[in-house]
Amino acid sequence: MQQSGEGYIIKIRSHGEKSAIITVICPKLGKIVGYVQGALSKRNLGIYQLGNRISFNAYARVEENMRSFKGVELVEAHTADFMLDNHKTMALTSMCRLLDACVAENDDLGSFFKTIDDFFKHINENNWPVYYSYFEFYLLEFLGIGLDLSQCAVTGTRENLRYISPKTGRAVCEEVGEPYRDKLYAYPQYIVARNYVPTNAAVANVLQMTGNFLNKNFLRQHHLQLPENRADLLQMLTIAPKM
Repeated sequence: MQQSGEGYIIKIRSHGEKSAIITVICPKLGKIVGYVQGALSKRNLGIYQLGNRISFNAYARVEENMRSFKGVELVEAHTADFMLDNHKTMALTSMCRLLDACVAENDDLGSFFKTIDDFFKHINENNWPVYYSYFEFYLLEFLGIGLDLSQCAVTGTRENLRYISPKTGRAVCEEVGEPYRDKLYAYPQYIVARNYVPTNAAVANVLQMTGNFLNKNFLRQHHLQLPENRADLLQMLTIAPKM
């Protein structure tokens, strides 16, 4: 069996002295795991780093066997984008761990891959956390547990939607939700409007919301947890100056 593709490295596990087993996330092939001989040698260290985009050929004698990566080439190097910024590193690590936990091998990512791609393309912009929040929001949709933002769950109105129920993930209008506002999430208006310059508070609210639904509807069912450093990323948004 032979496959060729291009994607981002999301996991690196040493295997022996200089080799490694790497996991790559690709648009059509989903999650690909394979062995790379000499990946951790001095000559190759610049290629095999989390977040780097590579092209590859993957081989396996039969489908059940682990693949071996050959002909790997570096397409985009992102190491320098993260190594000097702890907050960006937190986001990268969180994204990689969530993708590894939530995406199955050979699962076509479709349009969801674009949100991953956008994160890397905009990592050097001041509003990079916004792109991370889009990633988590659309990860829910990819997993089939997306939120219903179309109309109020109680009245059916499509006007003045202001809140999201933490139990159902459905929108609630201002009139119905106002008495319970402390128990509800704020409606993710900037995501609905495709706005990329929201306040830090709005981004933090979305991450609190996506974290809740990822935990409740997927991770716990698979005996998994949210990445530990994700909490530090969320805290950063609550104390950071306006983007």
